[in-house]
Amino acid sequence: MDSEKSRILILGATGYVGNYIVKASVAMGHQTYIYTRPIQPSNTDDSSKLQELKTFESMGVTVFQGELDDEKKLVSVLKQVEVVISALPVPVHLDQLKIIKAMKEAGTIKRFLPSEYGHEIDRVKTLPAFDEVLDIKRKIRRATEASGIPYTFVVASALSAYFVDYLLHPRDSLDEVVVYGTGETKTVMNYEEDIAFYTVKAATDPRVANRIIICKPPKNIISQLDLISAWERKTGRTFKRAFLPEEELIKLSQTLPKPDNVPVAVVHSLFVKGDSTNYELTKDDLEASALYPNYNYTSIDAYLEKCLVHPPNPKVASF
Repeated sequence: MDSEKSRILILGATGYVGNYIVKASVAMGHQTYIYTRPIQPSNTDDSSKLQELKTFESMGVTVFQGELDDEKKLVSVLKQVEVVISALPVPVHLDQLKIIKAMKEAGTIKRFLPSEYGHEIDRVKTLPAFDEVLDIKRKIRRATEASGIPYTFVVASALSAYFVDYLLHPRDSLDEVVVYGTGETKTVMNYEEDIAFYTVKAATDPRVANRIIICKPPKNIISQLDLISAWERKTGRTFKRAFLPEEELIKLSQTLPKPDNVPVAVVHSLFVKGDSTNYELTKDDLEASALYPNYNYTSIDAYLEKCLVHPPNPKVASF
C-alpha cells in the first residue's frame, strides 16, 4: 500500500473524531472520500452539516451521500478506495457490521479501522453502564477479525480537548472544580489532532496491519490533581477542589437513566480506576509515539498552553 497515494474512505466524518481524521487525511496527501447519510436541506439540524460538507469539498474531499442500508451504493463506493476508517458514533456502532459485509463484497479493501478511539477494550472491565458500550465495540472487533480484511485497532484513551473542557471548564470563570475519586489516579490524555494523525498514519503502515496501536505518550500521563495544579500555575488562579467519592459515582451509574449513566461510568473508568494506565504493553502492542518518533505530539502541558489562548469548545462527543 502506497501511503502517499492511498484512497481513504471515512465514515462518521462530520462527527467529533471523524472531523479531525478527515483533516489529517487531507493534510497527509491522501485521496480522501467520505460517505455520509443524505442531507435534507429543509432539516434545520442538517444545515451545519451541509456547511461542513462544503468545507470538506473545498479541501478536495470527495463526498458521497447514502445510507448504510443501501448496500449496492456502499459497495460501489468501497470499490473506489483502499482504506476504510470508521468514526461512527456509539449509537450506531453496530451499523459497522453492514460496512464489514459490504467491504467483503467489494473485495478491494486493504485495511479497515473500526470506530474505537478509546479504551483497549479487551483488557478492561468497567461499570455495567459503560461495559454495555464496550461490548458492542468488542463485537465489532471480533467481526472485523473474522472478516479476513486486514485491520488496525486504535486505542486513544481520553481525548484531551474534550476532557480538559469537562474537568477544568477553561472557558468559564469558575472557582471550583470537581475531582472524581481521590484525584490521584493517572490516566492518558491525547490531543484529538494527534489521535487523527496516528490513525491515518497507521492506516497505511504495513507494520500495523492486524495489530493494535496504543496512544500512550509518556508526556500525556497525568492525574486529575496534577492537571488542576498545572492549570493553576498557568492561569495564576486557585481552584477549590470538590471531591466526588468513588462510591457516589458507582451509585450514579446505577441510578441515572440511560444514557445519562454512561458518562459517569466513563469518568469512573478513566479517572478512578485508571483503565488507560493499569496494564502493561505487550510485545504485540505498538505504542504510537514510539512508532512515529519524528511526529511532535502535543503534550498535556503544551495543550494547556493552547487553552490559555483558545479555550476548547469541543463538539459533543458520544460515549
